[in-house]
Amino acid sequence: MSALPNGAGGRPETPVYPLGSRSGRRPPAGPAEGRVALVSGGDHGLGLRIVRMLAERGMRVVLGCRSVDSGRAAAAALGSLAGRVAVRELDLTDEAGVRRLVSWMELQLRRCDVLVNNATVLFDDDGHVPTGIDLAVVRRTLDNNLFGAWHLTQSVAPLMRAGRYGRVVNISSDLASLTSMRCDLPAYRISKCALNALTRMLADELAGEGVLVNACCREPAPPGDTDAAVSATADTATWLATLPDDGPTGGFFRGRTPVGW
Repeated sequence: MSALPNGAGGRPETPVYPLGSRSGRRPPAGPAEGRVALVSGGDHGLGLRIVRMLAERGMRVVLGCRSVDSGRAAAAALGSLAGRVAVRELDLTDEAGVRRLVSWMELQLRRCDVLVNNATVLFDDDGHVPTGIDLAVVRRTLDNNLFGAWHLTQSVAPLMRAGRYGRVVNISSDLASLTSMRCDLPAYRISKCALNALTRMLADELAGEGVLVNACCREPAPPGDTDAAVSATADTATWLATLPDDGPTGGFFRGRTPVGW
């Protein structure tokens, strides 16, 4: 597994690709057949596209969503892949519900190899500047985008550690980049910025245990072609979810390429 280069104090600073990637060759995906993945917010949009792509690669995918009816309809739309998908209720703000889901995975599937933290909220009243926004909106946003993803990762980490294998993919955004930070959408921006920091901390903690943790930046949508952005983002997320053991960890990626924090 590629290590994070040491900076001041011997702590990781920037991610590196596996050997050979500097030549422009993309690292090959690791074996996915028989792996088990959990995708939060998997019943629509980007989440559903990731569910499809992981199932196409031979994974058993747990589609986590707030509405089981919506999840079942989404799974049915996957056609022949539906048999690889299990729909389970998942509300990231319900800690007891998160624990029930992971307990079910441990009992029924015996493992969780891949976690894609995709479920995201962006509330309509997040349209103010930091000095004017209602902090209750910030708390609601953090409850899902940060604390929910954090608790879900904590819950599945023991399964990954037990199997000495794991891939955690946190769906983030370029709106979280500190180098281009603006004052609009403060609740969403701060939640994704914190998720990026969590990505780095988890990668550091789990280094050497077979668990790779990375963040994926959503692609901007070209005018009139939202599907292209979804496809491109899902491609990067799926690549990160199927990295070989010597793949990068602790990185922020768009188009399978590192981007600045």
